[in-house]
Amino acid sequence: MKNITQLALNEKGIIKGFTNSDLSVKLMEMGCLPGVEVSLQLIAPFGDPLAIEVCGYQLSLRKEEASSILIEE
Repeated sequence: MKNITQLALNEKGIIKGFTNSDLSVKLMEMGCLPGVEVSLQLIAPFGDPLAIEVCGYQLSLRKEEASSILIEE
């Protein structure tokens, strides 16, 4: 498995889990639920933050937060 930061732009994946249990609650409240499809939409010029599309909207996350979301292509 890999994390969201390892996706190419516009590449999609399915959320499978999280590496940080404390942060996972916050992410799930924002719609990042296991089984939901996500795609990497934008990367800031210096690589942080990232914008992902989840549940029909774009969510901006710090690279550290995004790296805790495990996905399967």
